Amino acid sequence: MKTKRLLLHICCAPDATVAFQKLKERFTVEGYFYNPNIFPETEYRKRLSFARTLARVWDFPLNEGEYDCENWMGLTRGYEKEPEGGQRCRLCIAKNLRRTAVLAKALGFGWYSTSLFTSRMKDLRMIEVIGYRIGREVKISFFYEPFRREGGFDQSVRYSRELGLYRQTYCGCPYSLPLDDSNGQPGSTQVG
Repeated sequence: MKTKRLLLHICCAPDATVAFQKLKERFTVEGYFYNPNIFPETEYRKRLSFARTLARVWDFPLNEGEYDCENWMGLTRGYEKEPEGGQRCRLCIAKNLRRTAVLAKALGFGWYSTSLFTSRMKDLRMIEVIGYRIGREVKISFFYEPFRREGGFDQSVRYSRELGLYRQTYCGCPYSLPLDDSNGQPGSTQVG
C-alpha cells in the first residue's frame, strides 16, 4: 500500500484522467473538484457530474468544493479584459490551488497537485510557481509533473472518448466563453 497521500485539484474530468493515472503510480490519490470560476452554473454542474463519473468508474474518492462564482467575480474584478493566461488566470489558479492545499493539509495529506498540468492551454511554469509558493505558505508539498507532455494530452482525449466524458471548449470563466458567431455574444457551442 502506498503511504504517500495526494489531493488532486480537478479542473475537469478529461484533464484528471492522465493526471490520476500518472499520480496513482506513486501516491494514494483523492480528487478535489473546486472551480468557482466556471460559468454559467449549468456548465459547472455538467463538469462536476463528469468528475463524479470518473471518480466512480476509476474508484477514487472525490471531495467537492462549493460553487461561488460571485466571490470569484469579485476577486477578478478589474481584470475582465486580461488575455487568457494573464493576471486574471493567475488569481484564479492561485485561489483554486490555495483552497486545495488548505483542504489537503486539513485532511492529513502530505501532497497536493492539479490536473491543470494536462491542459494544452495553460502556462505550466506559471502554475508550477504558484503551486510551490502556496505549498511553502501552507506547509504542504506540491507535486509538479507536466502531464500533457509525452502524449499525455492525446491520452486524455482517448480516455475521454472511451469513458464518454464531456470535453469543454473553454476554460470555464465567463470571460473565456466562446463567442456565438451570429451575434458576437458568448455562445454555448460545446464539443463532447
